This record gives sequence, structure tokens and C-alpha cells, in this order.
Amino acid sequence: METCEITLIHKELADEAQGSLPDDSVILGMADFFKVFGDPTRVRILTALRRRELCVCDLAYVLGMSSSAVSHQLRGLKSARLVKNRRDGKIMYYSLSDEHVEKILDLGFTHMEE
Repeated sequence: METCEITLIHKELADEAQGSLPDDSVILGMADFFKVFGDPTRVRILTALRRRELCVCDLAYVLGMSSSAVSHQLRGLKSARLVKNRRDGKIMYYSLSDEHVEKILDLGFTHMEE
């Protein structure tokens, strides 16, 4: 096995990279944000909401899940600020929180197709 005997080769580049790192709190927030996308059920919900708002019952039908399981996932997505909701009478409708979430999904699908 070959080992590197030099501890630093390009100091200027390494210093530049180190200076561009955000605070640890930002890094941890980003890791938590992307962790949400690690669950296939959450990605399915986000994808179903990509172009339209849906109520919990309709999402449960689309995903073949119980309403309570969908509601559980929606709570996590809402706390991550990926979805928002609005009430119409007794029915709660969910949609993506903003265009950034749709762009993230679009980029992810584009990346997977390459």
C-alpha cells in the first residue's frame, strides 16, 4: 500500500477550500436537510406534490399507505420546511413549500437519468 509522505501539497488551494467552508451549524443543517431525502416514502410524497396540492387522503391513495402513516411523514416534511399546508374546512391540503423544493427534486431526477 502506497502512503503519502507529504502532508500538504497545494497549500493555497487547501487554504481557499478551508476558508470557503461554512460554520458547523450550517453544515449540520444541510446534512439534516438532505437526510429527509434519504427516505423513499418522503421522496414519493414530495414527488406527488411536485405539480399539485393534495390532501392526506388523496396522498394515502396515491402511495397505497394509511392516512396516519402519510400524516406522520408529512409532519417531518413540514418541520423540515419542505411542505406547507392550508386548511379548507375540515380538510388539510399539502403542497411543496416553495419553488426551491421543486428545483431540488428536478435536479435529483435529472441527475439520476444521466
